[in-house]
Amino acid sequence: MKIKRLAYLALVSTSFLTTACNKDFLNQVPDDRITIEQVFARRRYSEEYLANIYSTIPNEAYRNTSPWEGCSDDADITYDRPGSGYDTYPINLGNWSAASGYMDTWAKYYRGIRSASYFMQHIDENKEIKELPNGQDLIDKYKAEARFLRAFFYYGLLRQYGPVILLGDTPIAGDLEPSDAEMQKPRSSYDECVNYIVSELDLAATKLPKHFTEQADADYGRATAATCKAIKSRVLLLAASPQFNGNTDYAGFSNIDGKQLISSTFDKEKWKRAADAARDVITGFNFSLYRKNDATGKYDPYLSCRDVFLDPWNSEVIFARTTNNLKDWERSTSPRLANGYAAVAVTQQLVDEFEMQNGKGIRETGSGYMETGFSTAATKYTTAGTYNMYVNREPRFYVNVSYNGSLWINTSEGNKVIETFFTGNTGKKGSWDFPRTGYIARKNIHPNSNPRISQYIARPFILVRYAEILLNYVEALNEYAPGDPDIAKYLNEIRNRAGLPEVTPGLGQSEMRAKIRHERRVELALESLRYFDTRRWKIAEQTDGGNFYGMNVDAGTKLTDLVFYQRTVFERRVFLKSYYLFPIPQSEMDRDRNLVQNPGW
Repeated sequence: MKIKRLAYLALVSTSFLTTACNKDFLNQVPDDRITIEQVFARRRYSEEYLANIYSTIPNEAYRNTSPWEGCSDDADITYDRPGSGYDTYPINLGNWSAASGYMDTWAKYYRGIRSASYFMQHIDENKEIKELPNGQDLIDKYKAEARFLRAFFYYGLLRQYGPVILLGDTPIAGDLEPSDAEMQKPRSSYDECVNYIVSELDLAATKLPKHFTEQADADYGRATAATCKAIKSRVLLLAASPQFNGNTDYAGFSNIDGKQLISSTFDKEKWKRAADAARDVITGFNFSLYRKNDATGKYDPYLSCRDVFLDPWNSEVIFARTTNNLKDWERSTSPRLANGYAAVAVTQQLVDEFEMQNGKGIRETGSGYMETGFSTAATKYTTAGTYNMYVNREPRFYVNVSYNGSLWINTSEGNKVIETFFTGNTGKKGSWDFPRTGYIARKNIHPNSNPRISQYIARPFILVRYAEILLNYVEALNEYAPGDPDIAKYLNEIRNRAGLPEVTPGLGQSEMRAKIRHERRVELALESLRYFDTRRWKIAEQTDGGNFYGMNVDAGTKLTDLVFYQRTVFERRVFLKSYYLFPIPQSEMDRDRNLVQNPGW
């Protein structure tokens, strides 16, 4: 995708200044600036303006651009300490307020929304594009892309802040005084926001290519009809979930004029809308779960679950960011022996969630799980002498987690053993670069990347993939029509790809709900979704507060030191009911007297 950002796009008009020496000198427009009229008179400038709107999409591959992993119960950021500048540290400890400014996307998204609306309002003025044989079709497509982006930014606000201010199609003038009535807008209701976003996505989809395969290679990463429908699935799943569907905690949440912002009445039909939206993606776009064989031609679940992120534009990719900071993620999640920072740690809670190879949970009878001793023989994924806690786990465990004694993924310089015990090559002794849990995130690291020699394999960063849509569908369907055969069918597609036994059809609704939530956590681990899942399910008070565990990183001088393999509290986190929604930044509250703050803030 050739989407470049203007180095300097000044949306200004010419100033008519004079001097005694040369009255024309200051009348000139510098070569590196263009007027807004020129932007919409030339094809190149209009396309670069649209590209600039695309750049508002969060670049969240690297840990310090987003708190969604470090503030979930799946992960920890080692560098989260006083004065570090990483927002997750004070958030996890409960040391924040509306004035803190942590993860403030409010202004950023609204800038993107305004730019998208401005583009849609003016792109029809571009005569250079209109004179092309397919000029009007191109303008319609560009306008649809901007409409999608605007809806995507509203969705980003909605999931973080709840009900937001809907601005409509006409951008607010940029020179208004803060006290102007146009600047004093109240929040729209949650259902109004959802319906608006969905309608915009549906409209955008009618003017976009159906699938990225219908685009030129250079346009991969731009919006498609499939992208619109996938985001619609996310929006409606969020709206159907307990946080926003019948949540009486928000019964008194209203605007100054008394308008209720979130309905406290449960509506089962919201689950149907969510199921229908996901099914539209499943049946309408020919996506499929990525599958890969090993060198002998035999299907390999480990390679399939690992390489779905490494094989560009495969059958599972719905939306991806072509320009990204994956190389920073790779260095951040590489062990110190590879010149990495080992900074994104996996919690013991997530480690325990992965099943055994036979498909049983570690606490189920007959699982074969052992939390003592070391293996005496190698397995497909582990070496002899591995602590038994990590032996015979399901393939996705080895895709997601680097543990003490595991081999580093890059073998170009030989097999290197990761040591996270105290004096190990990636241990705590003498360095900030260690995982506080004794585990390092491993997902989405290319086996040919090598931070030691600054070698990274460029590839798209997946924002939405088909497995998520399948999980959206079975969750919504289980809530609306428990027992529907599609629930087990599509849940088992994911388990089959992971090399696990199928879930038995016909389970009761609550038991199937637990299976679905488990599968979602494991399949989508470390993909910035768990944070929002625990909130929309209204379980974050149980999952995101209290003691967080890992191994004992303050002990051990060799791999077989049992003192290291002790469940140890590395942090006690705080989660209050108010944390289900981020606070609107205090600076925004100070500017808009009709804007009400989120409950508890």
